[in-house]
Amino acid sequence: MTNFVLVAGAWLGAWAWDEVAADLRSAGHGVHPLTLSGLAKKRGVPAPGQRTHVEDIVAEVERLDLRDVVLVGHSYAGVPVGQAAVLIGDRLRRVVLVDANAAVDGDSFLSGWPSDEVRAAIEAHEGFWPPVPADDFAGQDLTDEQIARILDGATPHPGATLTQPAVMSRPLSEVPGTYIKCLLDGEEPWGAAAELLKSDRWTLVTMDTGHWPMFSRPHELARVLRESVTAP
Repeated sequence: MTNFVLVAGAWLGAWAWDEVAADLRSAGHGVHPLTLSGLAKKRGVPAPGQRTHVEDIVAEVERLDLRDVVLVGHSYAGVPVGQAAVLIGDRLRRVVLVDANAAVDGDSFLSGWPSDEVRAAIEAHEGFWPPVPADDFAGQDLTDEQIARILDGATPHPGATLTQPAVMSRPLSEVPGTYIKCLLDGEEPWGAAAELLKSDRWTLVTMDTGHWPMFSRPHELARVLRESVTAP
């Protein structure tokens, strides 16, 4: 049985995967949505760093003794998921990055894109990145109700997890993976994700939706995740 470990991006917790998880379970898969330290029901002090989020993922896989694991990382979560993927060894079946940043040794989530505004927000909010306002979700294939659901559940994101560098013992390109590009958030993967797709172990899939497909197109996303299991 394939075990999907689902990790959402900034501000979100395991609850973001509710509809996707239900679809995957109905297809007979093991599904394990994960809330990272410092977010949602795991809010608290001290605030975690990047390594804590990697350890959250690895610990969950080991605690449940999961095998045949598909690690799924959305947006920010691509960075800790990529690091976890090279640490769990033969437990891993595949990595799936959902419109996500790809982990590169020595780079942080904020590396490679204009991030001065994010860094300023973290400094102004005692080390946390506050959720963006509703207007920032416009044009992403989300209904008003879906935007409200995201913002109602969102919690400030621990800033250190965004600024601290990834530590990779080997490149992510060496493990099998699928990159899901959400076209309303840019037509092509960029930066480290584009480099990753040069590997013959990685496959590109596109979705005609915005950056939060677990809300805008949960059933389509679940189908893509199911199909990723049989990708070459």
